[in-house]
Amino acid sequence: MAAKAAMLHAAFLAAAAFVAAPAFAQTNDPNLSQKQIDCLNGKTAAGADCDKDGGRNDGGKPGAGTTTGGGAVFLPALIVDLFPNPPAQPTPPTPTQPNGSPPPSSSAGTPATPAPAPTGPVTPPTGLNLAVPPRAVSGEFVPDEVLVTVAGDAGAVQQIADSFGLQVRSQRQSRLLGTTLVRYGIPDGRPVGVVLAQLAADGRTQRREPNHIYSLQQAAGIVNYAFDRIALDAKNASGENVRVAVIDTGIDDANPALKGVIADQFDAMPNVPIEKRDHGTSVDGLIAGVGALEGMAPGARIFHARAFEGGKSTMDVILSALDWAAEQDVRIINMSFVGPKNDLLGTACRNARALGMVLVAAAGNNGPKAPYGYPAAFDGVIAVTATDAKDGLMPQANRGAYVFISAPGVEMVAPSGAGSDVVTGTSFAAAIVSGAIANLIHAAPDRSADDIEKALAATAKDLGPKGRDNDFGYGLLDIKAAGAAKE
Repeated sequence: MAAKAAMLHAAFLAAAAFVAAPAFAQTNDPNLSQKQIDCLNGKTAAGADCDKDGGRNDGGKPGAGTTTGGGAVFLPALIVDLFPNPPAQPTPPTPTQPNGSPPPSSSAGTPATPAPAPTGPVTPPTGLNLAVPPRAVSGEFVPDEVLVTVAGDAGAVQQIADSFGLQVRSQRQSRLLGTTLVRYGIPDGRPVGVVLAQLAADGRTQRREPNHIYSLQQAAGIVNYAFDRIALDAKNASGENVRVAVIDTGIDDANPALKGVIADQFDAMPNVPIEKRDHGTSVDGLIAGVGALEGMAPGARIFHARAFEGGKSTMDVILSALDWAAEQDVRIINMSFVGPKNDLLGTACRNARALGMVLVAAAGNNGPKAPYGYPAAFDGVIAVTATDAKDGLMPQANRGAYVFISAPGVEMVAPSGAGSDVVTGTSFAAAIVSGAIANLIHAAPDRSADDIEKALAATAKDLGPKGRDNDFGYGLLDIKAAGAAKE
């Protein structure tokens, strides 16, 4: 353990300049102190008062590198693997990606287009002009990276990097974006908003976005009351053979509730060790769990993409998971996470919906005054808020015109990495809705995503002011009534 800690310490110091400000998983744990945040952002003197746990020097009290009661974890291993330093030497690493991971594979097992390895320090050209005003970037994001869709081949990708003093950290063909997605590194400290404005001058760059950071939506937390509240008969519930994709943490494959449930898995961050499996296990179990912890849609086939560790992920990783999900020909995609608005994510969601997939997302647990949470707030995504056993709104829930429907998500028993747990959050309300929709598709396989959305809205039980409102959306899900409201 001492050797491992020393190794993580060294890796963390090497990556400190590239660490993004943390976006916390939605829990009831206290936030990090300002000192811990500064350490994670590299704002302190080199190594000053920051230990191997990413800014915790408090005698082992919970902080950025530990968790209590399901709190957020910000692991140095995650930082190193997702946000690598450019190599100091001109000799590139053996793997095709700068973080040492193998290139992502397609569903057929063929490696994606390899990214050229950085060849050492990059000196940006002088005299770069701003094609548009610099962007004020909202939300949390990787501070030394941008995501760009490029019209052209690998040569064009490298030419753009050379022209703007950037590094090609990864590139791949995105099915949902319909073009090449490139993750460029900014080696000289230019602000992301400035680089995005500079890149707009090159017509080969189609879309230019920050590499935003997203957080899982779990609030800290007695039999599952969801069946009764959404009018789903537990004895007759079935999602048999309905293909559901879940983008989340790793899962506990050995949990009895998931026996025979997982059809396939994809790891969108294979070079990051799996530390936590609770959130993803709970979401999968609530959708299609079997046995004592039966989910809403037993028999559904879960295609699980691991894209989160320590409650966090980035836009690049999430897009990779979404592309994989689309390749599995799923009918439903469950996204129990929240982050800032990002045009690449919006495009991917819009195109997934155009392919006939039903998109379900957590509305967010950041409180009544929080900004809209994405992807839930994109058109064509069913934004789910959480209610309790008495149909009361979860106090931590986001509010806004984008909230579409309410579902149970407060103090529910669900499978977890440790067996089972009591969970709370819009993450789990989203899972309930995904499972309920799987029942609708099982009963009527030809039912379209548009028809399902309209039926949910028309039949929901109104809980707030008359009609759709910013707290409950259209109201509480009534899956029995929605099932009867065919076309």
